[in-house]
Amino acid sequence: MEYILVTVILLISILIYFRIADQYNIIDKPNHRSAHTQVTLRGGGIIFPIAFIVFCCFNMHMVAEHYWSFGLGLLAICTISFIDDVITLSNKIRLSVHFISVMLLLYFTGAFILMPFWIWPILFVLIIGTLNAYNFMDGINGMTGVYSLVTLLSLAYINKAIVEFTDMDFIMYPVLACLVFLFFNFRKKAKCFAGDVGSMGIGFWVIGLITLLIMRTGEYKYILLLSIYGMEVVLTIIERILLKENIFEAHRRHLYQLFANEKKVSHLVISSVYAACQLLINIFLMYSQLPIWFIILIIFIPLGGIYLGLKWKLKKEHNL
Repeated sequence: MEYILVTVILLISILIYFRIADQYNIIDKPNHRSAHTQVTLRGGGIIFPIAFIVFCCFNMHMVAEHYWSFGLGLLAICTISFIDDVITLSNKIRLSVHFISVMLLLYFTGAFILMPFWIWPILFVLIIGTLNAYNFMDGINGMTGVYSLVTLLSLAYINKAIVEFTDMDFIMYPVLACLVFLFFNFRKKAKCFAGDVGSMGIGFWVIGLITLLIMRTGEYKYILLLSIYGMEVVLTIIERILLKENIFEAHRRHLYQLFANEKKVSHLVISSVYAACQLLINIFLMYSQLPIWFIILIIFIPLGGIYLGLKWKLKKEHNL
């Protein structure tokens, strides 16, 4: 019953936001990097910080005791991202807030206590890099929502059937937010896009859960719950470096962009394939007892080969 009520609250919240966004012209206009051609409402991902606020209302004592640092980090990164959706901010401002948010996230997960101090800078780089990967991959209808939903449901299963690492509501609230968001985004003509507030918000929540799981189990293999995003972004960055391009400028070199823009494949099909590939990896991870280095070889050698082969073929076909 609680989850039904939460879903209704989130649905009403996003509908109210649509009216505000429409009134104040918070829209996404297509540009040379875009995979869409129509003006669409931006910032629909505001539903993710709203989901945490609703979580606080239903779990006030638990939030005050355990989740306050996570909440501060989430709301800080979502606030700066929403402002950046409306007016472009300098990289220094955004990165400063990201740094503070990640520091709060690591405090929440206990990483500062459980990990040696020389690991801390590595964790900062990994988390900020993963957050930006979430942002880079948020380019077509359904991608952020479906991919995050698969990862969150995998985490919910791990929490229930393998090892309990957090309160189940802390996983289910973003699941419900993803479902409500996808109702408006997983369409041929999306009603809204997530925007930076959405990709950063849900990315922060998912990374927080994965970090909690790793700290609880000591199993670093769970970082591979985001392996499809990681592989795509890392290989694309390497490609752009080899081509001597500015990796901070907008581009259309991701494989999903080539399929969407050059091959005109449905956004919904592409998003579903990415999510399905990650789901297969997640199922393998849950029950594999192999060492992490061997798991990485099993996953990335074939997938990397397929990825590079498809990319080479598409670029050759379209003279890119």
